[in-house]
Amino acid sequence: MNKCYLSLEITHWVTSALPFRLSCEFSYDTQDPLAVTLLLDSDGERPVRWIFLRELLTEGMAVRSGEGDVAIWPVFDQDGEPSSFRVLLGSDHTALFEIPAEPVEDWLSRTYAMVPLGTELDGVDWDELVQLAE
Repeated sequence: MNKCYLSLEITHWVTSALPFRLSCEFSYDTQDPLAVTLLLDSDGERPVRWIFLRELLTEGMAVRSGEGDVAIWPVFDQDGEPSSFRVLLGSDHTALFEIPAEPVEDWLSRTYAMVPLGTELDGVDWDELVQLAE
C-alpha cells in the first residue's frame, strides 16, 4: 500500500465562542514521504488543501511547533494528557482548527510503519537530482 487516509470530524474555531464542525481528511503518500496533506471541508463544495511536513504534525501533537503558515500545538485534558491538538493556518494565522489526537496518532503510526522516521530519503537518487539541477 502506497497511501494512507484518515477521515474525521474536526472543529473550526470561527471565533473563540463560535465552533463549527466540519469534515477533514489526512492523507499520506509514500511517493512524497516527508509530507502529509490535510484536506479541510472534505465533503464540501470547496475543500481546502494544506500540505506540510509529517514531522511537524508529529512534533506539534506533543509540543508547540511550526513557523510561517502552519503552527500546531497540543491541548491537554484535566489529567495532563493530550486529548486534541490545534492547527493554526494562513499567513496571517486566521484559521484555527481543533482535531482529536487519538485517531491522528493511530494514523501517524500507520504512516511510520510504511516509511519509518529517518528513512524518508533512502530511495532518493542524489546523482540524478544533481544532474537535473545543473
